[in-house]
Amino acid sequence: MKLSKQEKAARRAAFQAMSLAGKAEYVFTYYKWPILLGLVALLVFGSAVQRQLAKKEPVLYLAFANVAVGEALEKELTDGFLRAIGANEKTQEVYLYRDLYLSDDADTLNHEYAYASKMKLIGAVSARKLDLVLMNREAYDLLSRSGYLLELSAPFFAEYPEMYERLLPNLSVNEVVLSDNGIEYQLGEAETHEVDTEQAQNAITVSGLPLFAHAGFPEEVYLGVIANSESLPACRQFVEHLSSLS
Repeated sequence: MKLSKQEKAARRAAFQAMSLAGKAEYVFTYYKWPILLGLVALLVFGSAVQRQLAKKEPVLYLAFANVAVGEALEKELTDGFLRAIGANEKTQEVYLYRDLYLSDDADTLNHEYAYASKMKLIGAVSARKLDLVLMNREAYDLLSRSGYLLELSAPFFAEYPEMYERLLPNLSVNEVVLSDNGIEYQLGEAETHEVDTEQAQNAITVSGLPLFAHAGFPEEVYLGVIANSESLPACRQFVEHLSSLS
């Protein structure tokens, strides 16, 4: 119901005559929901702004597949690399995918985890948000056979010829599947199972590098570059950073 001018004036006069406690009680009684909703909206907006301001731009996307990296080594792979290339650590980062588990022989307990890790990795590659993978031999074999890894031949190191010579003993060769008629064979559409493969130099054995030598890895560890990476210059800088540390 719309109030008349006299009624509005009477209410204003009555409100002004109230004590401070009375005014607070009146406002809370009649306006608490608009006030609470306004505060919630303000809080949500403030949180969104804070998250946006704190958000960092990824310089590289790095995944750990079947390897556990200690705090000191992780710091060197992230903050140490950013300092080495002169990046701003407050606004830039090396984005990490930690604890990925890749396996074709996962037991019942780990099968769902392996599947979830595989989907996460495929999604990151498809979105072009994965550049490098630090991995054990099992993960290396799987990624190599699937064609996910870039061939690390001389053209990749064109800007760093000395680094290529230095890393040549550490470059690893693995199998890449070019074609596989396994599905057709299982469906009875092919008489024999035929797999066409080739060998590719597509990873760096980093276990022997000074930075990794005392990290306590129980087996060989490899670094691979994702074939569709859009940050190859930064990948080269990352490899140069790792290989130059003593």
